[in-house]
Parts: sequence; C-alpha cells; structure tokens
Amino acid sequence: MEWSQFDKGIFLVNVLGIMYNPKTKKILIGKRENDPYIKELSWCFPGGRPGYEKDLELYLKHEIKVKTGLDVNIKKVIFAKTYPEKREFLSIYYYCEVIGGKGKAGEDFKEIKWVKPNDVRKYFTTSLHQKVLDYLKTLK
Repeated sequence: MEWSQFDKGIFLVNVLGIMYNPKTKKILIGKRENDPYIKELSWCFPGGRPGYEKDLELYLKHEIKVKTGLDVNIKKVIFAKTYPEKREFLSIYYYCEVIGGKGKAGEDFKEIKWVKPNDVRKYFTTSLHQKVLDYLKTLK
C-alpha cells in the first residue's frame, strides 16, 4: 500500500504494555534486533500490531505472553501517539499488572530486563514521548 496517497486517517496500530512491578519498582522492557519496520528500534515495551479478530486488550495479553512468558491484567490506557520515525504508526500504551507466568524472552525478543522507570530512556534508541516518561515517573 502506498501511504503517501492518504493524507489522513490510515494508521498501523501498535499496542504496548507498560508492566510495572511495585515490589521491585521496575518496568519490563524487551530487546529486539533487526526490526522490519523501524531499523533504529532496540529496546521497547512488549506488544505488537493487533489482528482484526480480537479486541486490542486480548491481543496485547497474548503478545506479552508470547514475548515475555508473563500473564497480565490490563488496567488502563495510558497514552496514544504517532512516531516521528514512522508517522503512519499509532501506538497505544497500556498499564499492565503481572499476575503470573515465568519471565523469559520469546518470539521477537532476544532479551527481557526489569529496569527502574527513570532508567528506561537509557535503553531506548527510538523516541519516547514526554507523556510516557512523565507517567513512568509517577510509578512508585
């Protein structure tokens, strides 16, 4: 599809989970390599592009399980944004609570890591919106 033919209204939706562990006060991120859509992408929040047959939240739960081995409850939408690197990408960030599973890298992730919310920016090589960074600062 030639995206330049559309001047508005066509986006590739991406759902992402911000998983916070209140006991350790850390956020889960995953390391990707050779992303086919954003070459600069390295560390990111778990998630992916949803299919049409499931609700966004059900798809996100599935993707988190496949990529991290963890089961989650999705608590709320935090923020939605497009990216300067790829304007046609629309990401919806959800706050998620871990309820079970065994943490391990899977599918597109080469590694997963729990990091302090203030350290997330050190890992990301793509843009992180200030609203996401501000939200991370509220997690205590």
